[in-house]
Amino acid sequence: MRLLLDTQVVLWALQDAKALGAHIRERLAAAEVIYVSAASVAEMLIKAEQGKVSLPEGLAAALARSGFSELAVSWEQTAALRELRSSPADLIDRLLIAQAQVEQLVLVTADPELLKAYPGLCLDGRR
Repeated sequence: MRLLLDTQVVLWALQDAKALGAHIRERLAAAEVIYVSAASVAEMLIKAEQGKVSLPEGLAAALARSGFSELAVSWEQTAALRELRSSPADLIDRLLIAQAQVEQLVLVTADPELLKAYPGLCLDGRR
């Protein structure tokens, strides 16, 4: 399975947080590839500047050490935002959904709105 991690799930994985469910830990261990979007990295840096999250030193190196693969934001992915209209409202969430759709990935998220709106595309990162 090819996975894309939502920003919150990336943070949990980097911190080895208990919030990351046992079932998802098994899926991560068995995944063919685990992507982290450049959009999520930007969101993490913005939240860190606002004092909302704490990030490890050398974030890019920490992501690479975790075995994650980088997913750049492409023109095709951003053009797919048009199909999503305004749902979800959060731009980063919309971009992650578009990336998952275009690249045929499964989005691992803890966002109940995304889980409800995109049940075939998303896995619950809390379970």
